[in-house]
Amino acid sequence: MKTKLAVIVFLLIVLVIPMMAQAQDVEAGDVEVTSGGQVYQSYLAAPGDGGPYPGIILIHSFRGLEPGYRTMVDQLAAEGFVVLALGWQTFEQSPSDDTVKQLVQDGMTFLSDRDDVDAERIGLTGFCAGGRYTMLLLPQLDALRAGVAWYGFPYQGEPAPADLVGDLAAPMLVIHGTADNPSPIADIYRYATDLHNASADFELKVYSGEPHGFMLANGELRDDDTAQDAFREMADFFRRKLA
Repeated sequence: MKTKLAVIVFLLIVLVIPMMAQAQDVEAGDVEVTSGGQVYQSYLAAPGDGGPYPGIILIHSFRGLEPGYRTMVDQLAAEGFVVLALGWQTFEQSPSDDTVKQLVQDGMTFLSDRDDVDAERIGLTGFCAGGRYTMLLLPQLDALRAGVAWYGFPYQGEPAPADLVGDLAAPMLVIHGTADNPSPIADIYRYATDLHNASADFELKVYSGEPHGFMLANGELRDDDTAQDAFREMADFFRRKLA
């Protein structure tokens, strides 16, 4: 009996300690990112000490930097990333693609100037309109090492993200729901085919029955099994590709 108990205790220690090691204290708060002569109100979270860590730029949805995105940024920081959520709608609800591209570049510089960030390991993630920007900018900005595009729009805009799949060198994870009406899942399967035909390095995760913007509900981050699994897919992807 004592032997069995000792084995159980040992297994618990083996399992729990790595989980505890992954959790880190987080320092977070509002920051200002200057781009194009304007100051964008943004949000940053970082592990409390150590580093350098990989950096991640987050582009929120068309509905703004809602509280759920701040929670997500904090959670990513606890996973060992320095995360900058850019307030890209500070001055316009629908800025030009060039404006957002410059802001992302300046956000990368903002992260690279920090002592706790490894400038060679910066990724990009975005949601809704931000998902489109992730698809659009990852092929254009060589310094980005990986991207996660959430329920984006691969055939929207000029150029459309699908027009640039031949230039995509960094790995990308696409996350989408089958009940997404604004961005139909058929377009995502078509985009995946385009990526495949271009020999792009990509992964696709599809959630059955999930609608557009499924990670947030009433502006807050969902905490159910689907949302937790999707968050883990993103964190693990960045951990693998920004290693």
